[in-house]
Amino acid sequence: MTFTGELVRRRLLAAGSSLRVRNYRLYTVGQSVSVAGNFMQTLAIAFLTLHLTGSGSALGLAVGIRLLPYLVAGPISGVIADRHDKRRMLLFTQTACAICSAVFGVLALTGLMTYPLLLGLSFLLGCLTVFDNPARQSIISELVDDSDLSNAIILSSVLINLARVLGSAAGGALVAIIGIPACFFCNAASFGSVIVSLVMMRPSEMFRSERAPRAPGQVREGVRYALTTRDLAITLLMIIVTGTLAWEFPTTLPLLATDAFAGNAATYSALVAAMSIGSIVGGLVAAGRRAASTPFTLSLTAAAWGATMILAALAPTIVPALVALAFVGFASIAFNAGAKANLQLTARADMRGRVMALWAMCWGGSTVIGAPLMGWIAQEFGSRWGLLAGGIPTLILGLALLPMLRRHGRDRRGHPPGPDGNPNDPRADPYPDPTVGPPAG
Repeated sequence: MTFTGELVRRRLLAAGSSLRVRNYRLYTVGQSVSVAGNFMQTLAIAFLTLHLTGSGSALGLAVGIRLLPYLVAGPISGVIADRHDKRRMLLFTQTACAICSAVFGVLALTGLMTYPLLLGLSFLLGCLTVFDNPARQSIISELVDDSDLSNAIILSSVLINLARVLGSAAGGALVAIIGIPACFFCNAASFGSVIVSLVMMRPSEMFRSERAPRAPGQVREGVRYALTTRDLAITLLMIIVTGTLAWEFPTTLPLLATDAFAGNAATYSALVAAMSIGSIVGGLVAAGRRAASTPFTLSLTAAAWGATMILAALAPTIVPALVALAFVGFASIAFNAGAKANLQLTARADMRGRVMALWAMCWGGSTVIGAPLMGWIAQEFGSRWGLLAGGIPTLILGLALLPMLRRHGRDRRGHPPGPDGNPNDPRADPYPDPTVGPPAG
């Protein structure tokens, strides 16, 4: 074997190292099947909304209302995840989500679906996923040990993006050949894969984290902890900006497909597939790295993400747009997977559920504002402006943070780690000012 071949083999083995763990392998396979179904449903909701209303603003509202519960119940859901058995929580939430998707399908099939009903069901689905998400994110830390945690989180993101390719392609084909209701029924069935994987896990092989006891003020404690831990606060700030403006693809890409390129569901599937292929490559590169992302590297990837979105928006035809979106996928997965890994590795074990709930609140909750805003911009000024309005601020954010984070990184080098040996431990933070956090407003 040549040196290059051996190097590639070692990188691939490193990228998939966490798959050696049986419980994680079961969970990841189940999640991948379910996520493929979720992307079928995302496509179906987008085109059902456009069919019912023909409005970009209505599409943005349909996307945003599903995430409205994150703003209200996000921190509370994290406390519940820290208090309870995450595996049992997921068995309940996944079953309830399957029932909700089946109801979507029945209403669409019988012709009884209306736009207000679609909004109501989307909101109900959001109420379920707000409790599902922190358990789904933080359970990964109970499936692998700390040495494999960063790899497991990033590898999960890679497989999710592979599922996005398959789900979006299959969804586009189903809409074109059978119809929109088929996507809802496929998604309802896909939840069974997660339920089976959870049942098949061996609890004795899980790395159980200590559950947080019931106590007053736990939501407040989680928020204070995140805002006074510098790496967590900076990462969450970047997530708020990118989640509001850049990650609005369920709104911007359907409009780009139908408006800028005069296409249909198949065109949308091609755009999503191109972005997802780039995401898979970017995720594999990130998963092969042993070092976790830092706020400095996240700012670099945010700048790259913004720049590639601008290129995609300016692409004159669909072919260069597909190429640019592949690079958007590469940069966005590097940012998103790195941000999640940074949050979980930095947070204390008893705070991970609450920190990941804040991540979901910042990431998903920001879409409540961002999706209607991007839908309105795309409708009023053209679909390309939906991408530009996300890409330009993301590029500026990444570049603006680089000088500060470079200095911060130099100051952190040589600083002794915290009592647990983790240099990201808040007790090792050389900036103990409790007022440190994202700027107001």
